[in-house]
Amino acid sequence: VRLVESGGGSVQAGGSLRLSCATSGYPFSGDCMGWFRQAPGKEREGVAFISSSSSTSYADSVKGRFTISKDNAKKILYLQMNSLKPEDTAMYYCAADPGPGYCSYARLTKRAAWGQGTQVTVSY
Repeated sequence: VRLVESGGGSVQAGGSLRLSCATSGYPFSGDCMGWFRQAPGKEREGVAFISSSSSTSYADSVKGRFTISKDNAKKILYLQMNSLKPEDTAMYYCAADPGPGYCSYARLTKRAAWGQGTQVTVSY
């Protein structure tokens, strides 16, 4: 299983970025997948996840601004981030756990394969 994130960068507050997570080595379409982030000096936190049935869930801090989606044919997970705030600055990681079952941050934290991360920096 291999996950490779891309799309991070530096933007001003109010800007947008789209993160991508390219996957290989496992089925993808039937999986629990998500995005996490970790800012310096802070614990890793779940940002959004998407289930095998494409149900989604978001952290309160990003609701209405971020959208998680996936392309099953290309095996790519996306995170569209709009109206970015300086507090969104962090290293962003994608995570994936193959197989059926309830999708959650806890499941991903415990069982997922992880990418290497992509840095997002939002300035005032």
